[in-house]
Amino acid sequence: MNPISMLLLGFAMSTDAFAVAIGKGAAMVRPRFSQALRAGLIFGVIEAITPVLGWLLGKGASRYIDAWGHWIAFGLLLLLGLHMVWNGFKPETDEPVDEAKKHGFATLAITGLSTSIDALAVGVGLAFVDVPIAAVALVIGLCTFVMVTLGIMLGRVLGAMVGKRAEVIGGIILIGVGAAIVYEHLSA
Repeated sequence: MNPISMLLLGFAMSTDAFAVAIGKGAAMVRPRFSQALRAGLIFGVIEAITPVLGWLLGKGASRYIDAWGHWIAFGLLLLLGLHMVWNGFKPETDEPVDEAKKHGFATLAITGLSTSIDALAVGVGLAFVDVPIAAVALVIGLCTFVMVTLGIMLGRVLGAMVGKRAEVIGGIILIGVGAAIVYEHLSA
């Protein structure tokens, strides 16, 4: 696999995380660049680990991943999306919102994992060809880091324009990404 192919694969694997990051950034209250970098790092590390795990699973488990991976990703994204939509329609209270918990490590990690199921399946496929899996995983992780960081900051701009219902839009984006994953798998 040549460097251009690795880079294209890295960006292809990061597109769904980018879309989710735009929704996340829109739902956050004026995210700072440091928060965008943190989200990018979490998504990037997860997205780099999953193809290695898929590569390790190899041929034996590929039929299970191919058969169920898209449904797992859809289920996680659907649940997270519905939760965001529900939060977007909840009446505001005078209680302070704990932004750290709402956009904390666990939530970002689950979201990152749900967008990286496809990278797991790609890793399984790469187990059957001669590729430097560590280099491929690094490129995928770096591309995802950059795309998610940019997505959060782009979401910040969109969130300021949309206002209070930005979280609803973010939830709808999550659900849409999950539906796209299932559609791509079923139509392939």
